[in-house]
Amino acid sequence: MPGAIPTYIHASDPISSAGLHSQLRARPELRVVDEMAVDDAAVAVVAVDEFDEEAARISRALCRGERPRIVCVAKSIDESALVAAAEAGVSGLVRRQDASADALVRAIEKVAAGQGEIPCDLLGQLLAHVGRLQRQVLTPRGLTFAGLSPREAEVLKLVADGQDTAEIAVRMSYSERTVKNILHDLTTRLQLRNRTHAVAYAMREGLI
Repeated sequence: MPGAIPTYIHASDPISSAGLHSQLRARPELRVVDEMAVDDAAVAVVAVDEFDEEAARISRALCRGERPRIVCVAKSIDESALVAAAEAGVSGLVRRQDASADALVRAIEKVAAGQGEIPCDLLGQLLAHVGRLQRQVLTPRGLTFAGLSPREAEVLKLVADGQDTAEIAVRMSYSERTVKNILHDLTTRLQLRNRTHAVAYAMREGLI
């Protein structure tokens, strides 16, 4: 059907595979594709018992670029599985006991649209984990989730305002060498070509 979301199914056992294929092939919102057409899929549904190292490997292998985005159906999902799934590039998580056809279609549609899907009870745990990561890992290193330290963001804002290295040094009470080092460090870390590219990247990503 035109507009149907091309969806690939991978399951760790034949019973789960048969069940998912039976549920999803009947849905007009989806077009289930086979392994030969996995590169054409917008979403891949990965069904596993637990999100372990093997599930992470499968998810990473399937998601080689921006597509297909991954929805994982797992028997149990806790905070550690949530974090591991996020690290593996999974966009949606559904517990197996909640995986009705309607619930799966909703998750697939949201993920295909660039959104995320996780069980509501895990949202608080995810936010708590993010807060701990910021406090314990990033803040002591002068970093934020944006990938820029406050002084890097300030330097880029001044570059975007058209100020040169000498003017930025005066404005921030740094030496010119320090300003150059800040720009060099962030362009190297983010693999950017020059300060113009850095400003464009920061503006595009909403960092400044």
